Amino acid sequence: MRSFFAFSFKRPVSFPEGVLCIFLTYLGLFFSTTSSGQLESRLKLQDISPENIKVGAQQTAKYLPLISHKNVAFVGNQTSTIGSTHVVDTLLAMKVNLKKIFFPEHGFRGDEDAGAHINTYKDKKTGLPCISLYGKENKKPKPQDLMDVDIVIFDIQDVGARFYTYISTLHYVMEACAENNKELIVLDRPNPNGFYVDGPVLDMKFTSFTGMHPVPMVHGMTIGEYARMINGEKWLSSGKQCKLTVIPVENYTHNDQYQVPIKPSPN
Repeated sequence: MRSFFAFSFKRPVSFPEGVLCIFLTYLGLFFSTTSSGQLESRLKLQDISPENIKVGAQQTAKYLPLISHKNVAFVGNQTSTIGSTHVVDTLLAMKVNLKKIFFPEHGFRGDEDAGAHINTYKDKKTGLPCISLYGKENKKPKPQDLMDVDIVIFDIQDVGARFYTYISTLHYVMEACAENNKELIVLDRPNPNGFYVDGPVLDMKFTSFTGMHPVPMVHGMTIGEYARMINGEKWLSSGKQCKLTVIPVENYTHNDQYQVPIKPSPN
């Protein structure tokens, strides 16, 4: 795998974003069927069941004291679950003062196609306002969206690929929190591709919503680790840093091969 990328991408290549994503999807499928056994053997990976780990969202005792008596906004989608229960439902059952939901590409319930524009609406189950963070004008929470919020919770399953837009949404949420003096809690989840790092580092001349940071194509980090890197490297606008708390995954290492229990996107 490494030799392929070294041979093919010695210098930056510019593709239309849709074409690039389709190409990378099929490339990933190719390697998963032809090279995964060899890669696993070389890295001595071990399979880990979702039941054997404890994702950040499950560790309510660690973050409930941080949000008690505060107005809370939640950033998530269909992967934001504790077992089979959505984190939003869990927070409401625990009487957390949840004010609104922000959602990334594919929508809050994860049933929208790539690139689909979704207007703000009320969630039928909870009655909470759902605000899109996807689209030309909607990438970042607006100051008025955060006026009645003290703290934001971010919980989305990522896949460890630079072109996956959830880490771009994370960037803009962090930036909005920094600019509006709001705290952010990231509930971490394992990276299903967290056992290796591969591909070219992004040439920053080609930044877009499908590639914002100078990291390799496959970056190897969990989304909580990625949030810490964004803060630590001062990649937010004007070098700002947000007030960040990460609730890390328990019983997980980067030698574990993790299969996501819920598809991160409809694609």
